[in-house]
Amino acid sequence: VQMVESGGGLVQAGGSLRLSCRASGMITSVFNPSTKAWYRQAPGKQRELVARLGSAGTTDYADFVKGRFTISRDNSRKMIHLQMNNLSPEDTAVYYCNIVDTRDLSYWGQGTQVTVSS
Repeated sequence: VQMVESGGGLVQAGGSLRLSCRASGMITSVFNPSTKAWYRQAPGKQRELVARLGSAGTTDYADFVKGRFTISRDNSRKMIHLQMNNLSPEDTAVYYCNIVDTRDLSYWGQGTQVTVSS
């Protein structure tokens, strides 16, 4: 299984980006019930949870992104998305997608850089 991320880049403050992550090689019966999430890691800081999407569709967001970011999934394409609006320089980080399957096996993307200029 390979988690392939895309969508990072450079954007001005107040702008938007949409990150995507495809679970290549993961079968549908594993992908669908898994817990999906996005994390980020800024320079000199620990990796932190940004948003989580449970198998039943429940969502959980870090306080610093509530109302600005939205996590979603496309089961048919085995993809996870993170829509990021009203970005600020504090959102600059490497963003990682993550899947934890029902056996508690964890899969990580390679990371995609998001840079927000002021």
